[in-house]
Amino acid sequence: MRYFAWALGVLGLLLVIPAAVEAQVGSGRAVQLEQNSPNPFNPETTIPFTLTPELWEIENPVVSLRIYNVLAQLVAIPVLPGTGERFENIELEWNGTGRYEAFWNGKVLDTGREAASGVYVYQIIVNGRAEGSKKMTVIK
Repeated sequence: MRYFAWALGVLGLLLVIPAAVEAQVGSGRAVQLEQNSPNPFNPETTIPFTLTPELWEIENPVVSLRIYNVLAQLVAIPVLPGTGERFENIELEWNGTGRYEAFWNGKVLDTGREAASGVYVYQIIVNGRAEGSKKMTVIK
């Protein structure tokens, strides 16, 4: 019972804090993380995000995407569609629109097992700084 209460507390923080941060920052953000599609999903999903041109003024942004469970444990790192390269410190080049997508096959990192049904949180990190997070649901 104690672990269940702890897990609910962590889930509450993961869901409330990103919303509060987004409310403070407003819509003028350089990074806009969008809702995964489809949500809920089974077994695959796409995570779209947009980077504004200002991020390329000095150098190409380095981007990471991570997916966590409600216990804040790393579950997966999505991949760049077409290349299969993990979204872990990828240096992105300007594509003319600033809109990019990541793909998750619904499998747990390095195991090949399908992720359990439930709520997950995905986070985008740009140039070493967490820029936003959203929740997604897996239903089987």
